[in-house]
Amino acid sequence: MPIVLICGPARSGKSRLAEKLAMASGLSVMYLATGPKADPVRDPEWAERVQRHRQRRPSSWKTWETGLDLSAKLEKLPQPCCALVDSLGGWVAQGLDYSPSEWDPWVQSFLAHLEGFAGYVILVAEEVGWGVVPAYPMGRLFRDRLGELTQKVGVVADQVFLVTAGFALEISRLGIPVDQVWQVWDPGDPELR
Repeated sequence: MPIVLICGPARSGKSRLAEKLAMASGLSVMYLATGPKADPVRDPEWAERVQRHRQRRPSSWKTWETGLDLSAKLEKLPQPCCALVDSLGGWVAQGLDYSPSEWDPWVQSFLAHLEGFAGYVILVAEEVGWGVVPAYPMGRLFRDRLGELTQKVGVVADQVFLVTAGFALEISRLGIPVDQVWQVWDPGDPELR
């Protein structure tokens, strides 16, 4: 069954598209929430965002909050089902305190479980690297790790969508993987000048 990656900026429609694809799958849906728990006292705005997401989802969907154990959660899901992971940025944020030698095995395990998953997987990922370089080290680390992760997931995904301004482009169909551009690029093509 397919792996679908949906990338885009904040408030672009990524989660809405992911939810529509999950509904259309015809499978039972397991929503894997990677963001921090909603605390209406400490962060009422975050709690309100989480509540809006919950209200959009059908009551038949099951929600599992996950930490760094995203691979283990995928492994425990009933098969076949549709796993909707929202979002990879939330997962990366949970691992920022880990060194590369500690973080990389989590990523490798996740990718292995993702490729071996017997159901339908929909992954939402934020595009955060389109602006200025963050002024603080943790921001740069987050941006770099999320960018690297989405590239690795994009390679194994059957479909990759870019969502912006409420529109989706299937870039896996329209684009060329970066590592394959040299195979089709013709520097002598006058249209490229």
